[in-house]
Amino acid sequence: MGKEVNGVSRSRFEMFTNSDEAVINKKLPKELLLRIFSFLDVVTLCRCAQVSRSWNVLALDGSNWQRIDLFDFQRDIEGRVVENISKRCGGFLRKLSLRGCLGVGDSALRTFSQNCRNIEMLNLNGCTKITDSTCNSLSKFCPKLKHLDLASCTSITNLSLKALSEGCPLLEQLNISWCDQVTKDGIQALVRSCPGLKCLFLKGCTQLEDEALKHIGAHCPELVTLNLQTCSQITDEGLITICRGCHRLQSLCVSGCGNITDAILHALGQNCPRLRILEVARCSQLTDVGFTTLARNCHELEKMDLEECVQITDGTLIQLSIHCPRLQVLSLSHCELITDDGIRHLGSGPCAHDRLEVIELDNCPLITDASLEHLKSCHSLDRIELYDCQQITRAGIKRLRTHLPNIKVHAYFAPVTPPPSVGGSRQRFCRCCVLL
Repeated sequence: MGKEVNGVSRSRFEMFTNSDEAVINKKLPKELLLRIFSFLDVVTLCRCAQVSRSWNVLALDGSNWQRIDLFDFQRDIEGRVVENISKRCGGFLRKLSLRGCLGVGDSALRTFSQNCRNIEMLNLNGCTKITDSTCNSLSKFCPKLKHLDLASCTSITNLSLKALSEGCPLLEQLNISWCDQVTKDGIQALVRSCPGLKCLFLKGCTQLEDEALKHIGAHCPELVTLNLQTCSQITDEGLITICRGCHRLQSLCVSGCGNITDAILHALGQNCPRLRILEVARCSQLTDVGFTTLARNCHELEKMDLEECVQITDGTLIQLSIHCPRLQVLSLSHCELITDDGIRHLGSGPCAHDRLEVIELDNCPLITDASLEHLKSCHSLDRIELYDCQQITRAGIKRLRTHLPNIKVHAYFAPVTPPPSVGGSRQRFCRCCVLL
């Protein structure tokens, strides 16, 4: 093959002859051309490969194919395409996304695993044909794997997690959302052998109970992100273990976990001061008492989803306005006890002027145009949701937009029934779902 230059053998460069008349090929060293090609995306590389024989060699060189996302290129990928890519890229490939490629199965990914043993990031989100066999292949051939996305791969079971624990000890991020066959046994095997786990997405893993969370809390001290949305069997007991064992936690989603109480908010406040994102939508047992403890201890909060936390009042907003100066996104939809006074405190708090970007107030029946007046000084406010806020008027929204002309206001106005006319029927206009 001859001496290599930047991963390309001399024999490849010998294909550039005087017969290739393109000026760029004469003026620029082939090593520099290869470097330029390294910045191109998949589509552009494929186009360049069709320009000439010499460009074909450079464009299809494995060193240019270290990061590949086929989602924006072609979604009906067949297994043979993945096999061909893996043979061309070999050890160069570090990152591959096959999300949504429904035609890719275990056989293609076994060939891929054998050829691309330096892969670090692999996205198989929505590749519904794959089974535990794929994880066995990754475990056997890909020890450098750090990020793996298996969301919606519903054939995945505990066997996959056990395989990954044996062969992929460097795993930092795993998404097995909607893999509803996974239980505590799989989680236990995984976390015991992958102590560097930082992000776990377990959304829709409905068989998980507190015992699984206890294993995570005991073995994942580096955990930063945890998503347990709709894992409806978990309770305070398991989540408190997480809080006590994962002090670096920055993002927690337990939306739809209706069994949790203020005990979780107290545990977060006492153990997780770095918390930035908290999603507790539809957790109807949470109250102002819990959010007071949380706000007073977690000053880095940036995003909070409190939709359908039906017991909270203006008291929660007062505490957030005082103690959480970094708040950017706040959802209060269906929090029916919130009033204009709570929004007044929020609008005058330290987060209001430069931080607050989104506030959602859908179905807050006590909110009036006065709230919009209180938000006029929120110069960073980009979007406000006001669906079914029946005391909000068009005039109030218009006044808000004189101060914040670029704000997106989503509002709902019920259809108006016109009064009966003497001269006969009159056309009726529906004003539903107006984007103002």
